[in-house]
Amino acid sequence: MAVWFLGNLQPAKDKNFDFNEFGQLPAIDKGRIVPLDTIARNSLLLIREKQTLNTEPWKSWNGHPRIISATEWMANLMMNPTVADAWPVFRIDNPDLISLLKLPEKDTAKQSDGKHYSWNQIQPVLSVFDKENSRIRAIEPSHRTAYENSVSKLEQNLFVYVQLKNTVQPGDASDWPAELGDFEALIPAGVAAAEAQQAGKLFNQTNFAAFAGYVQEFQYMANLEPPLIVPPNGKQDWRRMGDALLAAPHGTPIDNAMRDYANMAGALAGNKPDAFNAALNDLRSRLISQQTKAMAKARAEVFFNQMEPFYNAMVIYVLAGLLAFFSWFNLSELLRRSSVWLIWLAFAIHTVGLVYRMVLEGRPPVTNLYSSAIFIGWGVVLLGLILEHLYKNGIGGVAASVIGFITLIIAHHLALEGDTMEMMRAVLDSNFWLTIHVVTVTIGYVGTFLSGFLGLIYILRGLFTKTLDAATGKALGRMIYGVVCFATLFSFIGTVTGGIWADQSWGRFWGWDPKENGALIIVLWNALILHLRWGGHIRERGLALCAVGGNIVTGWSWFGVNMLGIGLHSYGFTQAAFFWLMLFAVSQFVFIALGSLPMKLWRSFQTPPASEIPPTDQSLV
Repeated sequence: MAVWFLGNLQPAKDKNFDFNEFGQLPAIDKGRIVPLDTIARNSLLLIREKQTLNTEPWKSWNGHPRIISATEWMANLMMNPTVADAWPVFRIDNPDLISLLKLPEKDTAKQSDGKHYSWNQIQPVLSVFDKENSRIRAIEPSHRTAYENSVSKLEQNLFVYVQLKNTVQPGDASDWPAELGDFEALIPAGVAAAEAQQAGKLFNQTNFAAFAGYVQEFQYMANLEPPLIVPPNGKQDWRRMGDALLAAPHGTPIDNAMRDYANMAGALAGNKPDAFNAALNDLRSRLISQQTKAMAKARAEVFFNQMEPFYNAMVIYVLAGLLAFFSWFNLSELLRRSSVWLIWLAFAIHTVGLVYRMVLEGRPPVTNLYSSAIFIGWGVVLLGLILEHLYKNGIGGVAASVIGFITLIIAHHLALEGDTMEMMRAVLDSNFWLTIHVVTVTIGYVGTFLSGFLGLIYILRGLFTKTLDAATGKALGRMIYGVVCFATLFSFIGTVTGGIWADQSWGRFWGWDPKENGALIIVLWNALILHLRWGGHIRERGLALCAVGGNIVTGWSWFGVNMLGIGLHSYGFTQAAFFWLMLFAVSQFVFIALGSLPMKLWRSFQTPPASEIPPTDQSLV
C-alpha cells in the first residue's frame, strides 16, 4: 500500500499539450491565489461530482471509455469550447428534470448513459429551463422538493460552466488571437467614433458598431466574475480578462500575458501542441520572474492535489478495518498486527495532508466544516491507535479505521460545495483564543464520537456475536470511560475558550447562541455519563448506551445548529445534510433500543445447553 501511494504521486505525462503545466498557472479565485488545477478540480467536482471526466460514459469499463483530467477539460472549455461543449459533463439524476429538458434516457445507441449530458444537449432547451427555474427561485430552499433542488443545482452548475467558458475569451469566439488583434487595431478608430457619437457629431457607423460589439462582449465576460488570470503589470493588480480588455481603450495596453493566453487558445483550437506549449512556456517564464511567490504557492497546491492524501488514506482505512474486523472471529494476531500497520500508514498520509493544508492556508487545522471532518477523523484515528496499543484486541483498530473512513467520506461530500480552502470570514480570523477554542472543542467532538463508536461495538458484538466475553466487555467499558473523561476535559476547555473569544470579538462571553448551546450540551452529557458511572447507576452496558447517545448530541452540535438559519454560527440550511443528520440520529436511537433488550437475548450472554458443556463443568449450568 505504501508503494501504491508513492506511485500515485507522479502524474501521468502529457503526450502533446502540456496540460499539467497549464494547471500550475496561478490565478485569483474567491480572494486567494490558486492554481488553475484547483479551479478545474473544484468546478468539475461541483458539476460532475468527480475530479475526472469520462467523455464516453455510455461505454462500460471494458469498452475503453476516454478519461481526461479536470485540467484538460477546463483548458478546452476556456479556449476550445467547440470540443468541450460536446462532452457530457453535467450530471443530472432526477428523472423529472431529464424529462423536462427532453434529454435522452439510457441508450448506448444514442450514446447516453441516462445521467450525464453535454452543453450542446442542454442549450437548446434553456428557455424552458429558465422559466421553470424562475418559478423555483421563489420557493424557500427548505420547502423545495427533490426535483426543485435538482433544478437549482443545475442552475448553479450551468453558471459555473458559462463563467469558465468566458474566462480567457468570449464564449462564442471562433478565432480568439485574430479577434484580439482586430480589436487592438480598432481601438483608436473605435474610441474616436464613440467620442464623436457622445458629442453629437458625425461618426463612422461601421467602426462604432464593431467597437461597441467588442465592448459588450467584454462587459459580459467581466460581469460573470470569473477567476482573475491576468497577472499584475506595473501599477495593475490581478485582473479578469474581461476587465483587462475593457481597460485597453482607456490607455492600459494589452500586455504579453493576455497575448500568451490568446495564442494558447488559438493553438488548442487549431490542434497545434507545439505552439500551445511555446505560449505556455512564455507565460510561465514571465510569471516565474515576476510572480515568484504566486508560482511557488500554485505549484505546492498542485502537488497536494495530485497527492490526494485523504482519498488514499480513506482507501487504506477500509482495508485496515476489514483486517481488524476479521481478527475478532479467528483471533488471528497476524491480521490484527497487519491492520495496525496499515492504520499507521493511513494515519501518516492523513497527517501529511492535514499539515500540508495548514501550511497552504497559513491557518489552524480547523477553519470550516470540511476541515473539521478531516481533523475529527485524524484525532479519532490517533486515539484508536493508542487504545489498540494498550489493549491489543482489535477494537481500537476497528474504531480508528471505520471512523477515519466515515469522516473522510463526510469531507468528500462537503467538498462538493466548492473550494475547501476558501478565505475565512473576517470575524473568524481574529485572535489566539479562536484557534484554541476551535481546536479544543473539535478534540472534544473526537472523544465523544469515539466513545459512542466503542459503545456501538459493545452493543453489536454482544447482541449478534459470541465474541464479547467478560474480559472484552470490561476492556470496552474501560475504553469508553477513559475516552469520555478525555472528551469532557477538551469539550469544557473548548467551550470556555470560545466564550473568551466571543467576549473579545462580540463583547459578551455567552449569548445562548445555538452553537454555544450545542457545545454546552456536549459538556453536560459527558459529565452526566461520568456521574452515572461514579454513582454506580450504570456499568459496562449502561456506559455503552449513554456513549451512543453522545453521538446524537455531538452530531447535532457539529452539523445541526449550523442549519437552523439563526445565530452567529448559522451556515445555511442544506436539505441533503439535514436528511443524513436525521437518519444518523434515528440509527443511533435504534442502536440504543437494541442495546436495551434483555440480556438473555444477547448471544454473547446466552447460557449454552448442558450438552455443549464439558462434563467437568456441568455444575456451571
